[in-house]
Amino acid sequence: MRNQFQRNKSLSPTGSLFLDRRLFLGCGATGLGSIALASMLGDQSLLQRARANGPPIRPEIDPSTPYAPRSPHFAPKAKRILLIFVSGAISHVDTFDYKPELVKNHDKPMPDSSGLITFQGEQGNLIEPRWKFRPRGESGKMTSDLLPRIGELADDICFIHSMTAKSNTHGPAENQMATGFTLDGFPSIGAWVSYALGSECQDLPAFVAIPDPRGIPQIGARQWSSGFLPAAFQGTPFNSDRPIPNLVPPVEIPREKDIATREFLRRLNQFQIDRNPQDEALAARIASYELAAKMQLAAASLNDLSDETDETLALYGADDTTNTNKARFAKNCILARRLLERDVRFVQLFNGSYAMGEGVGNWDGHKVIEQQYAIHGPILDQPVAGLVTDLKRRGLLDDTLVAFVTEFGRMPTFQKGASGRDHNPSGFTVWLAGAGVKRGYSYGATDPFGYKAIENVATIYDLHATILHLLGLNHEQLSFYHNGIERRLTDVHGHVLSELLS
Repeated sequence: MRNQFQRNKSLSPTGSLFLDRRLFLGCGATGLGSIALASMLGDQSLLQRARANGPPIRPEIDPSTPYAPRSPHFAPKAKRILLIFVSGAISHVDTFDYKPELVKNHDKPMPDSSGLITFQGEQGNLIEPRWKFRPRGESGKMTSDLLPRIGELADDICFIHSMTAKSNTHGPAENQMATGFTLDGFPSIGAWVSYALGSECQDLPAFVAIPDPRGIPQIGARQWSSGFLPAAFQGTPFNSDRPIPNLVPPVEIPREKDIATREFLRRLNQFQIDRNPQDEALAARIASYELAAKMQLAAASLNDLSDETDETLALYGADDTTNTNKARFAKNCILARRLLERDVRFVQLFNGSYAMGEGVGNWDGHKVIEQQYAIHGPILDQPVAGLVTDLKRRGLLDDTLVAFVTEFGRMPTFQKGASGRDHNPSGFTVWLAGAGVKRGYSYGATDPFGYKAIENVATIYDLHATILHLLGLNHEQLSFYHNGIERRLTDVHGHVLSELLS
């Protein structure tokens, strides 16, 4: 080849290089890439979107007061969020997504599904819902008898029937619903919200996670992790069974002495801050201890339900002596309302636990879905319906957004050789209620059997973008600079689901 270059005296040295075939193809590919980039940069819609997004917005946070309220990017519809996470992937085709064709084709093969393999293996025939669907409310929305009390609230609910997830495995799918990413290490949506907005409540955490009385979800504390955000913004987990520990002073320390000691410590801390005004770690540490001191006064009363009326306890089902798991979860729901009443910014309420095994304490109904869901339904139904009803009658639903989510849906078929449904991330239902969303409204749709989303297909990125939007936050601008990247909850994806906004 070298001799060939030398014989072409009429070519420039650069031109001679192109006689090398591999080099020519490599440069050609680079050139085509440059042409494609130029074309994309010339796309006016992309340029307009880039200009509309604006620069990244990172809230200015005083480490000494990390939970101080901060202004949203624009006027919000919601002041606070209640996120209800149903662990194990509740079946949409047995609860909220009515499919007459699934009933008509009961026990028949799903068209074009021969040999269909999903998470646990091969699929059998289509199986109709195990509970009857009925019209609910003035809207006539069809929901099943598995969750009849939630169904009665259909006129207050905005259903999203076309949700999709990126993973069919519980852990990564839980990660995505909680953090926007299937991988570990990213901040939860609650951490993002408290980072962006702080809290109106200064004697309780900005972000509280309430685990199910039976245990925690599969990914555990990653559901409320702060990831790479400052640790101050991680969720504080406690529930009605297990209050925040170590809040009550020892009985041998008189109240007056305890107060005097705190005041002395406050003066010492302020002295250190004045001497070291640039020490952000010191300021953050002092702030965390001061919050703990405030919580001793405020949080200790949260789990005391003695001031709740008998009517309220009955509304939630907290007085049910025949179903202890239901009564315990109902008390968690009352705790959630009490936190929202005190303007805690983000409350995450969990139904279902993985400590008890597949489908036993959660909604992972692979083998005997009818038997297992008959247990889980009553535990979830009345307490959640009571919570939404109570928020509405107290006026809290006017500026609180309720989001009812799960990690993915389930198949319209039964697994081959079993009486349960396998994982299905291709289409499932979540719902919103309260501030800023339409009531008695259904958005999107799955196919006639409930297998895949086909109309107004939505992603978890879209859901997160919509929740942030209702809080007055631009999901494309809210960011945190980490490892050389402007990170955001929705990564480089997501669109606000504007059609379901009121």
